Amino acid sequence: MSKYRVLVVDDESAIRDMLRMMLEIGEYECVEASNIFDAHRLMLDCRPDIVLLDWMLPGGNGLELLRRLKSSEVTRDTPVIMLTAKTTQDNIIQGLEVGADDYITKPFAPRELVARIKALLRRAQPREDGSVFEVGGLRLDVAARRAFIDQKPIDLGPTEFKLLHFFMSHPERAYTRSQILDHVWGTNVYVEERTVDVHIRRLRKIMQVPDSDHSRLIQTVRGTGYRFSVTG
Repeated sequence: MSKYRVLVVDDESAIRDMLRMMLEIGEYECVEASNIFDAHRLMLDCRPDIVLLDWMLPGGNGLELLRRLKSSEVTRDTPVIMLTAKTTQDNIIQGLEVGADDYITKPFAPRELVARIKALLRRAQPREDGSVFEVGGLRLDVAARRAFIDQKPIDLGPTEFKLLHFFMSHPERAYTRSQILDHVWGTNVYVEERTVDVHIRRLRKIMQVPDSDHSRLIQTVRGTGYRFSVTG
């Protein structure tokens, strides 16, 4: 079964129902939002693989949400297809310039929409969930959910695995504790920033194995937070 998660953002329940049935037949997981607020929350909490975004929404419009998603490091790489009754060339250009990856007008053929979803997901590959990261003797196989040091497996808890995944996929840059929380825990999870310190201590301890201390790769940046780096 497909593991891809699709976020449908549309204020019309009939359209959401139709899209949900269509996506479930295609073995996609579907989550729904009827307004901008819920859509943004689900983007951060559910981390969908692709978004189907209506133009006209309560409390604003899809274009405003699109700008917000594409300006955030957490969500900017998520593909977005705009769904709208607006058919003028200016509207299409405006949506694409803001950052939409594709644009389809209502009414649309379900098979065409599914084909466009598949095409965008192929373009988005390779995704993090199929990646393998390696630095020196440290190796992280995301698809297998396994980590190794010098070819020997190390036992990571779910949070430590997510932390190491984040660090290895975003090397050589300093992140604040708040930014790490947003990336790893999600913004709708209310935990204190010191939680990051606790889990990093655990991760560093796990990465300290006999004759091979890889904990030094996770560096404390005074006044900022942490950085994953192969340099001193």
